[in-house]
Amino acid sequence: MAQEAPIRLIVPYAPGGPLDVTARALAERVRESLGTVIIDNKGGAGGNIGADAIAKAAPDGLTIGIAATATHAVNPWLYARMPYDAAKDFAGITQMVRVPNVLVMNADKAAQLKINTVADLIAYAKANPAKLNYGSGGNGSAGHLAGEMFKQRAGIFALHIPYRGGNPAQLALLSGEVDFNIDNLSTAAPNIRAGKLKALAVTSLHESPALPGVPPLSNTFKGFAIDTWWGLVAPAGTPKPVIAKLNKAFVAALNAPETKTRFGALLAEPVPTTPEQFDAFMASERAKYQQLVKASGAKVD
Repeated sequence: MAQEAPIRLIVPYAPGGPLDVTARALAERVRESLGTVIIDNKGGAGGNIGADAIAKAAPDGLTIGIAATATHAVNPWLYARMPYDAAKDFAGITQMVRVPNVLVMNADKAAQLKINTVADLIAYAKANPAKLNYGSGGNGSAGHLAGEMFKQRAGIFALHIPYRGGNPAQLALLSGEVDFNIDNLSTAAPNIRAGKLKALAVTSLHESPALPGVPPLSNTFKGFAIDTWWGLVAPAGTPKPVIAKLNKAFVAALNAPETKTRFGALLAEPVPTTPEQFDAFMASERAKYQQLVKASGAKVD
């Protein structure tokens, strides 16, 4: 039976990005089972403003929202003060998607340095200890933390150069200002296809269907996985039957062939889960990023 009142789905980022696009696609698909779902974009403070609005909403199933890598795994360790408790203030509904990150070099620079594989990059870094640098969208960004994780596991040094967002970081890589980036696959793919960037590895546990032939970093470093992900949460205390009803509707929407096609265009893979699986996954991601943020030294006051 369709819901009487519309459901408000809070997206903690501005309209037009991948999280917003996927949320709108799912909102359309659940209309028959749940009724109208209204998207409410509440950007700002790295996603914290929107996530806080979800946390403080009434736990009645009429307000839900998106939890992402930043809001629920990175920000709790990055920000000196948090308006919500990522571990206690939310109830998972289902994970929505994961998007691999990809280790990319400027194609001309890679050819010049004869770097064709991850092993080549590591060997070059070890032979030239102070020569390499890498860019990211800012201190504590996914690209920064993935870069630190790569350096730790490879036992190499590369200077981190933070930019004001992912786009300036990619421009710096394209212009040869930095040597490598670990970028979101959906952002990097057009320049990889155009031959401007050389993809050395994806950061997911397995090869990505979007980049056949590009090995996962887990081939080099066992268990290496640092993907971008997001999913649906409700405020803590939302009744179990309400969560179950929401899970059933959104999982069906995620499993629809049309959803897979639409998300595929964003290089995002649907990952429907049970509420318990998503809660456990978010807890494991928080533990992983606690170590990474600490090692990176990144802080936001």
